[in-house]
Amino acid sequence: MTAAPTPETGALAAVIVAAGKGLRAGQAVPKQFAPYRGSTVLRHAVEALVRGGVTRFAVAIPEGADSIVHECLGGIDGVTLVTGGASRQESVARALEALADTPPDLVLVHDAARPDCPPKVIARLVDALDAHPGAIPVLPVVDSMVVAENGLMAADARRESLRRVQTPQAFRFADILAAHRAWDGEATAGDDAQVLRASGGEVALVDGDERLRKLTFAEDFMTAKPTVLPVRVGSGYDVHRLVPGEELWLCGVQVEHDKGLAGHSDADVGLHAVVDAILGACAQGDIGQHFPPSDPQWKGAPSSRFVEHAVKLAAEAGYAIGNVDLTLICEAPKIGPHRDAMRARLAELLGVDVGCVSVKATTTERLGFTGRGEGIAAQAVATLVTTA
Repeated sequence: MTAAPTPETGALAAVIVAAGKGLRAGQAVPKQFAPYRGSTVLRHAVEALVRGGVTRFAVAIPEGADSIVHECLGGIDGVTLVTGGASRQESVARALEALADTPPDLVLVHDAARPDCPPKVIARLVDALDAHPGAIPVLPVVDSMVVAENGLMAADARRESLRRVQTPQAFRFADILAAHRAWDGEATAGDDAQVLRASGGEVALVDGDERLRKLTFAEDFMTAKPTVLPVRVGSGYDVHRLVPGEELWLCGVQVEHDKGLAGHSDADVGLHAVVDAILGACAQGDIGQHFPPSDPQWKGAPSSRFVEHAVKLAAEAGYAIGNVDLTLICEAPKIGPHRDAMRARLAELLGVDVGCVSVKATTTERLGFTGRGEGIAAQAVATLVTTA
């Protein structure tokens, strides 16, 4: 008697459906292999799932397409290629069987023609699998809907009960594999959620994302505006008052001084300016929106937590920190003796090499509140680079 394969506990795998011809897209090759935003559609789709935590892939491809797929996915580990079938269901079933020897706990089934998948959608899908065998991302229907017959309006359709379905769709691997094995080969299903429901499995709905749109027609390649720009830049500015009896924290480093900065948190004016620069670059508001001073949980909080949150939001938007340039404006204390420590701490918080962090200092020639020693100001510029 052969023992059942041992599952990869906690593992998240993905099936990528890339076996279609994609003729409506009007490209020289099937649309999944077509150039798109500096790479190919297929590579964008796979890399997006890697950022979401996927470690193994079974990619269903057209017969004879191995070489072009290897070219598209070169350098990406954990990829198994499977020749697709005559239908989408058959392609997915073959890819699932390719994963079954060492079955993952969870699997995503994703269309290669959806090149942009935010990590937060994957997180919502995986969370939903704690209580359900399947989960799909959906969007509301905003237009009025009708049922059409022979070119005429036959009946109303209630948009309140309708949803637009996207991929990736998420499943407990054992459940979706069993559902595909039990599927009537003569029947046709629109997606894998329908296959699971046919076997009695419940499918949870989670919020989708407009970034998950599918490339279908030639116009999608010609007129699509990038939702993820190659580079984005943001600026930040902050001021805190110097008062006796407070610790002085600048760029995550405690500096000996006869006064410290006053604020609801640790008042690290340098880190606050950096946070606003990062949030500005990814269009996520400002530090006050995320950490309001009226909220008691942030009283005395280290500003390093704010930086980590801003970096996380940037990553969820598809960006990594490129570089940060920070200027501290004060008469005292002297910044020079602490500059290297500040750069090192900032680099650690941002997850970048210290060579990507600049910390400068200037005075205002004793003019204004900084010149009078009443406070410290900071200006920061942050550059974000796409991870897509």
